[in-house]
Amino acid sequence: MISRRGFLSATAVAGVSTAAGATLGAVGASYASDVASQTATADRSELFRGAHQAGIETKMQAVTNFIAFNLRPGTTKGDVRRWMSLITDDIDRLTRGEPVLADPSPELAVGAARLTATVGFGVEFFTKLGLRSQMPEGFIELPGFKMDRLEEKYSGGDVLIHVSADDPIVLANASRALIRDSMPFATVHWMQNGFVHSPGVVPGGNTHRNLMGQVDGTENPKLESVDFDNLVWIDSGPEWIQGGTLLVFRRIAMQLDTWDQLGTPEKEEVIGRKLSNGAPLTGVNENDVPDLSARYPNGLKVIPDFAHIRRAAPGKSGERIFRRPFSYHEGVAADGRPDVGLLWTAYQKNIETQYLPIQRRLEQVDLLNEWTVPIGSATFAIPRGVSEGELLAEGLV
Repeated sequence: MISRRGFLSATAVAGVSTAAGATLGAVGASYASDVASQTATADRSELFRGAHQAGIETKMQAVTNFIAFNLRPGTTKGDVRRWMSLITDDIDRLTRGEPVLADPSPELAVGAARLTATVGFGVEFFTKLGLRSQMPEGFIELPGFKMDRLEEKYSGGDVLIHVSADDPIVLANASRALIRDSMPFATVHWMQNGFVHSPGVVPGGNTHRNLMGQVDGTENPKLESVDFDNLVWIDSGPEWIQGGTLLVFRRIAMQLDTWDQLGTPEKEEVIGRKLSNGAPLTGVNENDVPDLSARYPNGLKVIPDFAHIRRAAPGKSGERIFRRPFSYHEGVAADGRPDVGLLWTAYQKNIETQYLPIQRRLEQVDLLNEWTVPIGSATFAIPRGVSEGELLAEGLV
């Protein structure tokens, strides 16, 4: 016979057991859901082989590494071909979530996580290998601009490998593998790390909110559109670049300590856009029409003359680019000032006719220059995609 005390104890224990079972069941269901979500992320992959290299007309991945190399003295075109052979195989495996050959840490190959690796070549690459005749039209090193405060540790480079993924471990493992297999042919000139929103935080695409609070990439051509093809993919010139593009890379430091002292209306006037949704202050949808006069029939009266959006707007047909920027955050100074900014990229067919006129206008007047400083700069020619049985840069090296 159970005493009253014993009965209460037994009842309490039973209640606790029931509650615990329910809690554990909920935790188990949540864990299973998390595992399923993680597995789905790990299993998602981007095609490596195709008409174009991946990592450009690709929805933004969460984390990225830009890695620039300089050719070792005496490196020949044959050496570069062997290098491209190695990393072609590496990227092919990594984008499928597999370890590379002779991988010292195969357990880190936990999945593809939408990994891409895009390869490009700087102007000096063509000079060093005697390939200047193979340079595409409009591919130039950028001139100096008066707002620039460029540092060598963030600028230039003979070869670029741009690696992105939705998982930082996958990214780090892939970057290390590609660097390791590049060491016989080149040295690392710089490596710059960036990020955007994690998957699911904002709708997928190629816009993200940078660390100044702006929505970046609002006026981009739509992915997989005729407009995108016409602005980005090269369709003439040397065979190796047809299906490729030209990249302008800029590391832009942000002065957030003084930017944060502005109110929302002042910030919106500097940019020319609403911080809430990235819409222009005119209220006109910029993607509706490509012509500037039609886009702003009132002469941009709502947008101040000094606003960034006004200075960056195309002055004539063709002065447009595809932007794919990532944020960076390298820590804080002793006085609390953050070392933050953008790893800003622009893709186009011709740097001279598409990017340069825009940058010239921004150099003349752009109030945003009070809070942003370019400290790194480089340009790279991105070869066409890789077909089955081909190497990266087939036809060039």
